[in-house]
Amino acid sequence: MSAAGTQWGDLAPRVLSAIAMLVIGAIAVWAGGFWIHFLVSVACGLMVWELVRMLHSRDSQKSMWLALISGAALFIASYAPYPTVILPMLLAPSFVGFSMLSSGQRPIVGRRILMSYTALILIAGFGLIALRDDFGITWMAWLLIVVIVTDVAGYFAGRMLGGPKFWPAVSPKKTWSGTIAGWIGAAIVGLIFAKLYGGGTLVVLVSVAAAFASQLGDITESAIKRHVGVKDSSNLIPGHGGLLDRFDGMLGAGLLLIFVELAFNFPPNAAG
Repeated sequence: MSAAGTQWGDLAPRVLSAIAMLVIGAIAVWAGGFWIHFLVSVACGLMVWELVRMLHSRDSQKSMWLALISGAALFIASYAPYPTVILPMLLAPSFVGFSMLSSGQRPIVGRRILMSYTALILIAGFGLIALRDDFGITWMAWLLIVVIVTDVAGYFAGRMLGGPKFWPAVSPKKTWSGTIAGWIGAAIVGLIFAKLYGGGTLVVLVSVAAAFASQLGDITESAIKRHVGVKDSSNLIPGHGGLLDRFDGMLGAGLLLIFVELAFNFPPNAAG
């Protein structure tokens, strides 16, 4: 096979899987309510399952239990009537996982990663649900498009332009050209949404910040995989690996948005 064929060999399954995920995600985002709560909770539960399998591969049965606990905790928290109980519910699976799993090959580091990243997954998932519930389909679509455009622009620019690596010690495939292309793509999305729905320069700036947060989310997951010596978090999605491989960027962007919402009263309206 030629070098070009090897370079683009994963494009077909990657595109087909992306289309399937887009259709399922679009239906859930459009429907809102129970369906977005359920889909995000299931996805986050599966991401916790992947995380446990990476860090503690010998505890397969416990990984399923922790995934169920995590997904259920997020789903219940999304309907919690009292805000003060939400954070404890989202953090509870981290403590459960820390106590129930065997020490594994790297007991301290592995458990710390498990605890912190499980919390990140569930808090980011709650932020995505809250975005759809509180601000409607418009701004949920904005965030999804920003993350997708960041990833697609980075993928093609990195493959075609190449150049210096962004952080070779952690993610050897990522380049500065792909990273900057992602920022530019996100800025364009921000300009379009600002023009259509208001918010001005703030929407553009937050779009670029969300793009960078999604890239950091990707790099964080890459660091975990490098730490445990695996290529993909799982093989659930053809051409993409696992859910963590595909939605690590969405986790980073979702976390950022929680803080932006509190600090800048963003998004600018609740259209949708």
